[in-house]
Amino acid sequence: MRFLSLRLFLGLSGVLLWTSWVQAQNTPRSLADQVKAIAAEHHGDVALFAENLKTHETVAISPDMPVQTASVIKLTILYEALEQVRSGKAHFEDKITLTKADQVQGSGVLLFFDAPLSLTLKDVLTMMVVMSDNSATNLAIDHLGIENIDARIAKLGLKDTYLYKKVFTPPPAGVVMPPDQKKFGLGKTTAREMATVMTKIVRCELAEPGSPAQADDPKLCQVALKMLHVQFYRSAIPRYLDGMPGATSDSIANKTGSLDAVRNDVAAISTKNGMVIISVFTFNNKDHSWGAEQEGELTIAKLARAIIQSWSPEGLAAWPDASSKDVPSAK
Repeated sequence: MRFLSLRLFLGLSGVLLWTSWVQAQNTPRSLADQVKAIAAEHHGDVALFAENLKTHETVAISPDMPVQTASVIKLTILYEALEQVRSGKAHFEDKITLTKADQVQGSGVLLFFDAPLSLTLKDVLTMMVVMSDNSATNLAIDHLGIENIDARIAKLGLKDTYLYKKVFTPPPAGVVMPPDQKKFGLGKTTAREMATVMTKIVRCELAEPGSPAQADDPKLCQVALKMLHVQFYRSAIPRYLDGMPGATSDSIANKTGSLDAVRNDVAAISTKNGMVIISVFTFNNKDHSWGAEQEGELTIAKLARAIIQSWSPEGLAAWPDASSKDVPSAK
């Protein structure tokens, strides 16, 4: 009897242990655990900040670590352009001339155009955002003023975001760069702070705190959002999201940034469960390739997919119109 009782006890214990193991395997990991696991597999470093603007859920990895922006800093140039057009200091129709001296290497196509070429400020901003055109970016910086862009960044309360200089262009004679410029290159930021810039564009928060919005603010922001919706580079955050249920041509607004050892993407995604902001920076990447399967971009894509599947398993949605309550104000 004792032998049978022992066998029965051991048998029941085994069943209980098996059942517990099966339940553990079937229990979904938290989103925080998922993103940490994806980041841990990456051959490099990851900084992430994501927020659902409707539910206020957040997930983060080193969100306040200063990182190289690469071309993501161009979001701050776009934001300053909106502010200057809003105040009448600049106009989308302003004429800007591209000269041979303005044509610089890297991303974009203006390098290959015959110069001189007359463009508008809107043309320049569109090329800067959609194609990440470096020549267009420098034209925008000259037109808006780099000191104005950095002053705006400071006014937004972004303590670790800074645009140092024009792209692939030495600083002007007599201008001394901040000591950390060599470390960060074109610009620096954090995942949280660049998420803030994208959020302000999405929410159309152009008014100073305590000041009323203007009637034309939504039209201004729609100009910027249209540029971000037709982003040419879609192999990072949009890679897997474009195929999700409910996805439309305007479900995602994003801006990327790339260097040999850097891949970044900052996006606003319209989902069935509200607007989601995802800001991801990968750096010190071992993969310096520029192909379709670049590891930094794949890591960002996996992080974005995990976040959206967790927060909006029903999928994406068309972009809400300017009067929609689906993009809640922070005020």
